[in-house]
Amino acid sequence: MTLRNQVITGAIWTYGQQFGTQIVQFGVSIILARLIAPSDFGLIGMITIFIGLGTALFEGGLTNSLIRSTSLNDDDYSTVFIFNVLVSCLIYVIIFITAPFIADFYAQPILSNLIRIYSISFIINSLSAVHNTLLIKELKFKKIAMIALPSLIVYSIIAILMAFQDYGVWSLVYSFLASSLVSTVSLWFFSGWKPKLRFSREKFKLHFGYGNKLMLSSVLDIIFTNLYQIVIGKMYNATLLGYYTRANTLMMMPVTNISTTLNKVAFPTFSQMQDDDERLKSAYKRIMLSVIFLVTPVLTLMMVLAKSLIIFLLTEKWLAIVPMFQILCLAGILYPLHIYNLLILQVKGKSNLFLYLEVVKKIITVIVLIISFYFGFYGLLWGQVILSVICLFINTHYAGKFLNYNVFQQLKDIFPLFLLSFIMAILLYVADKYLFISLSNFWKLVFGTCLGGIFYISASVIFKLSSFHEIKKIVIKR
Repeated sequence: MTLRNQVITGAIWTYGQQFGTQIVQFGVSIILARLIAPSDFGLIGMITIFIGLGTALFEGGLTNSLIRSTSLNDDDYSTVFIFNVLVSCLIYVIIFITAPFIADFYAQPILSNLIRIYSISFIINSLSAVHNTLLIKELKFKKIAMIALPSLIVYSIIAILMAFQDYGVWSLVYSFLASSLVSTVSLWFFSGWKPKLRFSREKFKLHFGYGNKLMLSSVLDIIFTNLYQIVIGKMYNATLLGYYTRANTLMMMPVTNISTTLNKVAFPTFSQMQDDDERLKSAYKRIMLSVIFLVTPVLTLMMVLAKSLIIFLLTEKWLAIVPMFQILCLAGILYPLHIYNLLILQVKGKSNLFLYLEVVKKIITVIVLIISFYFGFYGLLWGQVILSVICLFINTHYAGKFLNYNVFQQLKDIFPLFLLSFIMAILLYVADKYLFISLSNFWKLVFGTCLGGIFYISASVIFKLSSFHEIKKIVIKR
């Protein structure tokens, strides 16, 4: 199978798994949102940063090193496996000891036991991180998709049953642990790889030399990505944090479903052409434009029809998240550009530069956060939009140098997509305000989606947008 066919096949299977998973999780989240209080989601939001940090630390960036390396043997995989397990156990002990202090910081006593139990997932997931990496490296995305199914089913059943029994926040915790356990067992069973009790210092130095910069970058990114949740949870309350978390999760659904899906395929694929800049640039451009083509109109549609969307999906109990959601959608539109520009730095092995840029961006994040804090809660949200724009120029400036594809060239290529989405937003706003005024929320969403979709696709055909034809070729071919 050619590399192009591997990319297409991998993208289809990964997208199928991601899309199916997101649809089921989204359906489950709607049910849970109707059964669980916003404050319970806020409690999970308070500990998200610690879960993310633990995951980044036990992986240590070594799994990314395995993906990009070309000559590997069992010693490489076993060394990384042992490192992951030992570090995850150490992290769990640290979190277990510090849990009461975390609870005191937020003035939420329940967090002490909550984070201790939730963090067991570190150890569970560390046992299968290498197995998952091996499948990704070999582009076996069909197998990954099949493995994800049982864990998703277990998560959904346990979460809903416990929520109906009024377990509240604990339904979110135990369903996640059960899902992690099933996923780990499935990966061990289907990957075909068994670790050996061999730890090579030489192999560790090789992978850690590359991975430690990515680990530090991930740690910084997680800290500052969750900085807003820390501030909201500390300075406001769990309910407002629950609203913010739900708005952010809903916004990220299409972004994660589309962008992260192709990212899983793009990294191992780009790694195979890391020494051929012309091929790498061509592949990068096609994937980046395809993702922007899909993400931008979806977020625009959700932003304009936000009120109807929230009421229909989550009921009026969550109506307060509408303005939050709309602002976050603006920041989310640029997310794919951040991801793929940073991906180029990883593929090129520029982990030092990757870390340097993360440090610079985090300093800017703190400055923007401090300034926007004085403008209240919504000032914090608009600060995220401004921050996204600033970081875009930083990421594209450096990654663009390696591809001879700078920020202005990238913006020039995606400008037609932004323009079409902007016109679509105006069209939908007028239709929602004057034509759909007497319709129910459901029919507003149906007619709004049809109207926006017809306009966007028709305009893409008329103006012969390359990204539309790229996606059409993939669909027709498969």
